Amino acid sequence: MAHVTPFTYRQGQSLLHLLDVRCKFFIICIVSMSLLSAHLPACFFYFLMLLFFFKKSGLNIFATLNSIKYFILLLFFVFIARALTVKGDIIFSFYGISITGQGLNEGFLVAFKFFLVMLTGLLFSTTTQPSSVKSAVQWFLKPIPFVPEKRVAVMISLSLSFMPVILKQAKEISDAQKARCADLQKNPVKKIIRLVLPLLKKTFLSADSLVLAMESRCYSDDRTDPEFLPSGKEIPFLIGSFIISLSLVWL
Repeated sequence: MAHVTPFTYRQGQSLLHLLDVRCKFFIICIVSMSLLSAHLPACFFYFLMLLFFFKKSGLNIFATLNSIKYFILLLFFVFIARALTVKGDIIFSFYGISITGQGLNEGFLVAFKFFLVMLTGLLFSTTTQPSSVKSAVQWFLKPIPFVPEKRVAVMISLSLSFMPVILKQAKEISDAQKARCADLQKNPVKKIIRLVLPLLKKTFLSADSLVLAMESRCYSDDRTDPEFLPSGKEIPFLIGSFIISLSLVWL
């Protein structure tokens, strides 16, 4: 049975599933760049839109949040770091450590933006087949001179395909260590090292196996160019994405 991760493609017939992958790539790029200068009301409005598309795509937002709980924990540390380092009006001070109102606002906004980018990427990966990602990257890079678009597209596609594999291997290593009472270790640095080193070894071994498998099948860059099947809804989505991007910048 295939191991399902937050990045695993889910079958579906929603608008996002049927939308041309090139259109989805373009929308993600312009919306992500617009988020850089967005304020909190605009970010919250975009978050509501993501919830709408999650529901329309048949995805469970609560299950998704549970699957990225460690990323959310990382965002919490980003929030705390901003709250402690940004200068401004002091709200709380303890032994020389001060938390400012400006730091809380900026920390929450930065963490929220990272969270929105992650949700956008998850929505893309769960509604887009990896082979379509390769085709889209190849199509975008083809006009650029001196860039081996087919090879770059394969590399990006394999990188995305390896994400579920890496997550699965990390879980297997973590479960094996817990079975040996490794979770009793209180030092967080040692716990991270004991997880990362075996994970890196497994990842490199999996990559070597993949290379050997591709070579044994006489893989070559000279392959038939992909065919795209637009759904006919691309123009409304592009117009909507431009409106959303302008809203994120100006609201």
